Amino acid sequence: MHNTRHTKKSGTSDYENSKERSDPVKSDLSVDLEVLTDPVSTDKCLKESQHCSCLVCKRKYSKRSDNTSQFVQYFGLRKSEVFCDVCEETKMKALKSCLVCQTSYCETLLEPHQKLHLNKHKLMDPVENIKDYICQKHERPLELFCRDDQMYVCVFCTDGDHKTHNTVHLEEESKKKKNQEDSRHQTLSRTQKSERITEQEKAASVELCTALMRSIERCQAELLEMMEEKQKAAEKQDEELIQELQQVQQELKMRNTELEHLLHTEDHLHLLQIDPSLCSPPHTRKWPEISMNTDVNVETLRRALTQLQETLDEKLNESVLRVMQHYTVDVTLDPDTAHQYLILSDDGKQVRRGDIKQKLPNNPERFDHYPGVLGKEGFSSGRFYFEVQVKGKTVWNLGVARESINRKGLITMCPQKGFWTVALRNGNEYWACAGPSVSLSLRAKPQKVGVFVDYEEGLVSFYDVESRSHICSFTGQSFTENLYLYFCLFSKGDKDQNSPPVIISPAIYT
Repeated sequence: MHNTRHTKKSGTSDYENSKERSDPVKSDLSVDLEVLTDPVSTDKCLKESQHCSCLVCKRKYSKRSDNTSQFVQYFGLRKSEVFCDVCEETKMKALKSCLVCQTSYCETLLEPHQKLHLNKHKLMDPVENIKDYICQKHERPLELFCRDDQMYVCVFCTDGDHKTHNTVHLEEESKKKKNQEDSRHQTLSRTQKSERITEQEKAASVELCTALMRSIERCQAELLEMMEEKQKAAEKQDEELIQELQQVQQELKMRNTELEHLLHTEDHLHLLQIDPSLCSPPHTRKWPEISMNTDVNVETLRRALTQLQETLDEKLNESVLRVMQHYTVDVTLDPDTAHQYLILSDDGKQVRRGDIKQKLPNNPERFDHYPGVLGKEGFSSGRFYFEVQVKGKTVWNLGVARESINRKGLITMCPQKGFWTVALRNGNEYWACAGPSVSLSLRAKPQKVGVFVDYEEGLVSFYDVESRSHICSFTGQSFTENLYLYFCLFSKGDKDQNSPPVIISPAIYT
């Protein structure tokens, strides 16, 4: 907006001038119909005066004021204690203000007003100075918003200065602003959640590193103590050997002297009778026994180091599992994919193999040869973790599969075909289905298996939850589709032992 010097346009009617003088609010806001001459820029005007005024409403603003915010404040919808303009005696609180009548009505008088005008008049929440919400140029309600000029306009304004502008109803603009604010809050909430997860990961990493450092320090201290004890034992053994050798040497010298003396006599038999010890070798340590003792010490040290390594692995796996459990997701089984022999629970958390083939539609999603089932929820990014109880089962396949896997006929379960699973066969044989399968040597039989996936890193890891030990991992994989939980319950094995269901169980944080 530029300030201009101007002269009064000739021909302005006395009616218009008197109308403006009689209505101070409207006069303050009406458009000045004068010829604009000798334009002066806003910058120059601001330099010459401490205040400037708007040509439209004549309001004065300070040199550094925010005209936009003042305009919004002046024209914004404001709720206040407004009273009925029609009540004659006791003024009642107004319920609505009519933009057409420019009058506020209480609840009692609003109903006849609506009936009289057949509900066609525009109503709004009660406000003071309702003329502030009327277009001063066309005397129509300001029920539209011009997005180009960021101002309120009436319907007649859209045929004039705002004809080609983008105008919308106030309700639509209000809804847009509300949606933008909601979106901003959602973005802020996601950012805060991401920051909390990042902080949790950092805290878990610090906790893991601290636990490892403490464990390493304890191990180093124990190893140093063992080495010191071994060194002391070796030194003591060396001292005993030296003393014993010195004693043997002394005995040999004494015997040598006695032998030299007795050899000059001819009574050798008497010599043997007098000192039979001269014919026996001196007492010496049993060296094989020493070697055996040394081997025992080495074996003891080896066992201690092995136990130390197992302790370190246990602590590491426990810390890693604790971090993974923070990414637990709620997954359920999809009945549309379940083989006809599989029976799912109502909540989709359990599955078991039945003896009778169910009559189910052979849709494209359903497995028709191997008794498999997929989860409902798919994941295409980030990390996720779930736990499955397999207690009492003798045969199963467990893991994740991509969406485009083959579900009909014979299936090869390997990463090349879209399966990342581990399997149990014959009750005690565990395999990683890597194509070809790799036999797994486990210290304990898993009763509950945890499955962790890092989509971006191409990682699928399996853990024995109860023993907190690592089972196996698929690394360096490339995921491009949704991944789903996958079970397969084969018919091999004893049916009584294989009858318990596979259960998706909630993770228990430790």
